[in-house]
Amino acid sequence: MAGAPGGEGGVACKLEFAVQMTCQNCVEAVQKTLKGVPGLQLLDVQLDSQTVLVETSLGTEEVQNLLEKTGRKAVLKGMGSTVPGSAAVAMVSGPGLIQGVVRFLQVSPEKCLVDGTVDGLEPGLHGLHVHEFGDISGGCNSCGDHFNPDGECHGGPQDEHRHTGDLGNIVAAADGRASFRIEDGRLKVQDIIGRSLVIDAGEDDLGRGCHPLSKVTGNSGDRVACGIIARSSGLFQNPKKICTCDGVTLWEERERPMARLGKKTGNPLAPHL
Repeated sequence: MAGAPGGEGGVACKLEFAVQMTCQNCVEAVQKTLKGVPGLQLLDVQLDSQTVLVETSLGTEEVQNLLEKTGRKAVLKGMGSTVPGSAAVAMVSGPGLIQGVVRFLQVSPEKCLVDGTVDGLEPGLHGLHVHEFGDISGGCNSCGDHFNPDGECHGGPQDEHRHTGDLGNIVAAADGRASFRIEDGRLKVQDIIGRSLVIDAGEDDLGRGCHPLSKVTGNSGDRVACGIIARSSGLFQNPKKICTCDGVTLWEERERPMARLGKKTGNPLAPHL
């Protein structure tokens, strides 16, 4: 099964956005735009802190696009659930223009939400896996094998027998963008912080193919993008409006392509996530 965009009927979580609001008209524009959207409930809008809080089963990109339809810039500041210390993020990148952000949120002890947007991929299906090592010193090949603490064979996200890190496939559209929202019943955020997330060149056959690599990697080809999974901000845990790396504002940072940031931390948007 391919990773799908979010939608009505999926598991809901709370999202905190910084939105560039300057007056009451801005607040009313946000309220009007989000009112009645299926799968989304507006919880709070604060003009003084320029924050918008929603509870939604939609993907983060979908909600951000709705907010920016008001003509105001928006940046996700935090994701929330009832599980403490439950949020993580991976900034993935690869050769050329491949770059993206994938977020992990433990919405309950039994379910992990994986929400991401990746640009620059070849159109079509791409395998998505958590790997055992958070080491990208040698590129994606130094990330090790799929995260597999139980010694299982490779499989699909819905299979009883699978690697814990097997997340199936994501789909890149004709423009190279893959936006996805996956609900996984085996992955635990606390177990994957410090590991890596890898995107493969081709489709994962979910262990059902005849190729010798089918039961090992899903025969999904070379690794084209990867990033280290790091702890990230939950709700109301990220008060910053100035990036400590280079002194630019949150809104200036929003306009910069990730591939050109060149921050020494190795996690270019970490101050805002």
